[in-house]
Amino acid sequence: MHKVVYILLSTALVICFSCNEEEPNPEEISPIVKSQSSYAVAVDEDIVYAEGLGYNGANTSPTPVSLVMDVYYPENDAQSRPVIMFIHGGGFQGGTKTKPEIVNMANYFASRGWVFASIDYRTTEEMGVIAGMSREDVLGYYKGFAPDEWIDYSLQFAMSPADVQTSIAIYTAQRDAKAAMRWLAAHATSYSIDTDYITVGGASAGAISAIALGISDEDHFRDEVTIADDPTLSSTRLAESYDVKSMVYYWGADIKIELYEAIYGVNLYDRDDPELFMAHGTDDINPSTPYSEATDLKEIYDSLGIYSELVPLVGAGHGAWNTEVNGLSLNDMTYSFIVDRQMLEVR
Repeated sequence: MHKVVYILLSTALVICFSCNEEEPNPEEISPIVKSQSSYAVAVDEDIVYAEGLGYNGANTSPTPVSLVMDVYYPENDAQSRPVIMFIHGGGFQGGTKTKPEIVNMANYFASRGWVFASIDYRTTEEMGVIAGMSREDVLGYYKGFAPDEWIDYSLQFAMSPADVQTSIAIYTAQRDAKAAMRWLAAHATSYSIDTDYITVGGASAGAISAIALGISDEDHFRDEVTIADDPTLSSTRLAESYDVKSMVYYWGADIKIELYEAIYGVNLYDRDDPELFMAHGTDDINPSTPYSEATDLKEIYDSLGIYSELVPLVGAGHGAWNTEVNGLSLNDMTYSFIVDRQMLEVR
């Protein structure tokens, strides 16, 4: 496991199914969505959903960093809308919520009736400089960014200062993603979001965070650091609750879950985890997200009896946004999964 985690740090359509014992209840009233692009899309840009600690330039003390998201929504009068929160990739080194493929995805779903939130989060760009520091100095430098046990583990197994910074960014990214989800839950009324129909998705590093968000309990990546150590936690709506119904994974991995389990000696997977859609290139050579990560995750889901689908993107590598399978785009396949499994009404 250490090797897998720290590698990150330093043919036709085949769909596999495994069904949860509890099938969706068709008698439940569900939101209405469209089969085609039907609505003009509005977007609220750069909404500050929380703050987090970060280093800016040569500063030797951390300062609050504004964490922002863009919210796309249909210009209609619907009172009940499903929501998708999407997390960009970038190896926890960078990336942006306005990646063209994500903007395209946002408009695809918002024009059909969803609220779609694309979030930014802290990466190694906010992790400052630790080269030449002692262990004690690093612990003090990242106090409030991540719990001591997480920092200690990083120092023990990382191969370089850059690996340590990536490990800290892995934790802060998860803290931020959960804060973003709590913000959406707190503002559900403002966007007519039905919180019984929450989907979280991501690509690459974003998929790693999306899976960890859906699989982990609400207190994980939340309560390990106190407000005394990180005053910005008071901006993250710690008392807000949410329930993820579906997860969307594009060419990701579950290495963040493995890392959390190794540090805290817990097993995060259980039979109540959200249903899962995966699309992954069979020729993905990214060392931290090989195709085997998808098949391994599928096996975990099968063993738990939770419904999941895996679409192998045959012959595709990492970041296969434009791949089509039987004439269906990633957006089309994701749409079908969410509509079918959440029993949304299509008109």
